[in-house]
Amino acid sequence: MTKRAYFTTPIYYVNGSPHIGHAYTSVLVDMLSRYHKLLGYETWFLTGTDEHGDKVMRSAEKQGMTTTAFVDQISGEFRALLPQLHIANDDFIRTTEERHKKVVRQVMQNLYDKGEIYSAQYGGRYCFGCERFYTDKELVDGKCPDHDTEPEWIEETNYYFRMSNYQDWLISHIKGHPDFIRPEKFRNKALSFLEAEPLKDLSISRPASRLSWGIPLPFDEKHVTYVWFDALLNYCSALGYPDGELFQNFWPEAQHITAKDILIPHGIYWPCMLKAAGIPLYNHLNVHGYWQVDAAKMSKSRGTVINPLDLVQKYGVDAFRYYLAREMRLGNDADFSEVALVNCINSELNDDLGNFVKRITGMVAKYCDGIVPAPNGPAPDQELLDGLERKIMDALQRCAQEIDLHPVVESLIEVVRSMNKYITDQAPWTKYKNGDTATVNGLMYASARMIGLLAQALQPVMPEKSLEMLALIGIPERPVEIDPDLVKPGGKVNSERALFQKYEAPALEDAEPAAEVRPEITPFRDEIEFDDFMKLDLRTATVKTAERVPKSDKLLRMDMDDGTPEGRQIVAGIAKHYTPEEMVGRQVVIVANLKPRKLMGLLSQGMVLCAHGEGGAIRLLTPEAVVMNGGSVS
Repeated sequence: MTKRAYFTTPIYYVNGSPHIGHAYTSVLVDMLSRYHKLLGYETWFLTGTDEHGDKVMRSAEKQGMTTTAFVDQISGEFRALLPQLHIANDDFIRTTEERHKKVVRQVMQNLYDKGEIYSAQYGGRYCFGCERFYTDKELVDGKCPDHDTEPEWIEETNYYFRMSNYQDWLISHIKGHPDFIRPEKFRNKALSFLEAEPLKDLSISRPASRLSWGIPLPFDEKHVTYVWFDALLNYCSALGYPDGELFQNFWPEAQHITAKDILIPHGIYWPCMLKAAGIPLYNHLNVHGYWQVDAAKMSKSRGTVINPLDLVQKYGVDAFRYYLAREMRLGNDADFSEVALVNCINSELNDDLGNFVKRITGMVAKYCDGIVPAPNGPAPDQELLDGLERKIMDALQRCAQEIDLHPVVESLIEVVRSMNKYITDQAPWTKYKNGDTATVNGLMYASARMIGLLAQALQPVMPEKSLEMLALIGIPERPVEIDPDLVKPGGKVNSERALFQKYEAPALEDAEPAAEVRPEITPFRDEIEFDDFMKLDLRTATVKTAERVPKSDKLLRMDMDDGTPEGRQIVAGIAKHYTPEEMVGRQVVIVANLKPRKLMGLLSQGMVLCAHGEGGAIRLLTPEAVVMNGGSVS
């Protein structure tokens, strides 16, 4: 049976030029598509632009352009960005294309004929930035929570979709399909939205007298289609709904990837629309967080919007892609920092990965006449090497199941570090000096094999650099599907080229500008005396083992090496931010003299210290460098 996967980005709204948030989503979907191809899937990858609505028309007016010329220009910028980021999409759809308009009219007429759409008078507070009405309850101090502007009061006759009819059905579907919306916290957010109060019918049109830039309703040309009821249908129209071969093959395997600000349209409106229209539901909605600057969402008004091409020109496409995959966990926000980008390139790509490849190709050149040697049997500590290969393959399979690239990349760089340590421990230079060429050959073949497997596993993240890695060990092209046995004896290595270069971190004044408006912080507590502070016994400890606590989505149980023979057990509420695998081996700061208490029946002998950020994100407090376990913190 053919394995298939259909991946979509949201179609990007053309009221402004693309920024790093758009780049991240497109790069993420490109990586997911490439990983599935490596695992033998037939994939289809769709992206495009959403080009109707109030905001687009107003943006064009501000630029002194016709709306048509404006959307052509901005859509062109989004399309041009893709190859510059090494993105290999299969299709690019524009909502101004006739193939899309045809499907929108068809679905709208179908719903109208079935009585799912009706006309009514409505008055409400309308945010032109969001292109939707807000209730008083949704506003924050009378303003739109996303744009910090007061919505305008508008009264008009619109057409409505009977979305309220599908509230109970959708609640039941989400509860019966736990991974329909993921990660779990966004599933819970969608359920909270549905269960908080009765679901209202959805306004799906605007009078053409007020908004002419839209798709006319097939049953009333005095109205145009509301942006969401137009835009969301692109996922079907691009596949040739209803009878197209692509639709038949790929729609059953649909995976939407969006940022969290459009969870409600994709997680509530869209399933109800599909159900009403008789179209099967998508498989999964995968939601990622925001890229932030100084812990705040990027903002044009604050000057914190980041142009991805500036970074690509400075540091290279593949390094930029690696940083995006490495820095953000699916569902969590991530803070962008050019300094962090440079540190990531210098440390993980240059010092770890680049160094490993350079060491091995250099030793093959010196000890094996530049040719990957044939092994005489298993390499020293073959069990370790087999375990590292399994770790790579397990990471790829996990990516296919969970759609989260951060742990995949983390696993791969951990393998690189393990291989660097393996080579240091085995000291082939000493064995060569002592004439043990058989063992040296085994070490060199095993290491070249690992380079080949790592290059394939990193190909979706760094398409060009992974090809360079393979070329350095004598393989001219990469396979379509992953092949652990790709590397064969006889390949000629190139020991002269370096994969990556180091960069100077930008000076603070050259780094990204700080936000002028800081997010609210938790109020400071009352002052305490120095003696009160000295009652805290803060110590360093290393996590030896970690596991999730059954029946809890928040708790991890960890065994700690705190410098004492017996160690200690700590139960911490960090499972939504760190996996057990991420915690093992980490050195953390603990409150060592906190009175023990039971959590979910497990004794917790202390507390792990974390810093809390916006949106509930947390970061572990760790020493700058590894220190003695049990060392006091002051």
